[in-house]
Amino acid sequence: MNIVCLDMEGVLVPEIWIAFAEASGIPELKRTTRDEPDYNKLMEFRMGILKEHGLGLKEIQATIATIDPLPGAKEFLDALREETQVIILSDTFEQFAKPLMEKLNWPTIFCNTLEVSESGEITGFKMRCEKSKLTTVKALQSIGYETIAAGDSFNDLAMIQASKAGFLFKSTEQIKKDYPDLPAYEEFDGLLNAIRAAL
Repeated sequence: MNIVCLDMEGVLVPEIWIAFAEASGIPELKRTTRDEPDYNKLMEFRMGILKEHGLGLKEIQATIATIDPLPGAKEFLDALREETQVIILSDTFEQFAKPLMEKLNWPTIFCNTLEVSESGEITGFKMRCEKSKLTTVKALQSIGYETIAAGDSFNDLAMIQASKAGFLFKSTEQIKKDYPDLPAYEEFDGLLNAIRAAL
């Protein structure tokens, strides 16, 4: 029994923080897990910048409303879900993901949650569990599933390497160079065919 675990940002939809950095004119917010492997450090950095500029959840959600899935992502996901179970494992937050999941026809997503004050300021974040992607893949394996995983960033590597088949998708040149044993794809058709071959 197989289950496919996919990263969300950079794989199915554009990077939310990069889109918000461009919309808000704050280039520092372009840092993602492709640049910073320590997610807690990255989020503390982001929250500090939001506070400094007086920005909160409402402003980020307004940007998210303008984001569409990457071209071909919905069709890829639909084709994959016809053949096997799929879970999106993301370090994003429920408050960010919901409108994007609607545009992708409501796939299952496991992600985290933000702590938001009444004024809309993002005051903290609650991670679902430690090393959430790897922990989830191992939990799925413990209940009888074989996992196939794909992602683009540092925080996807553990789930990719722990799976029976794992792929990089639209990753950075540096990550591809550092992990030459991981098959890397740039187009959804290539990734879909590779996953099908592993099922």
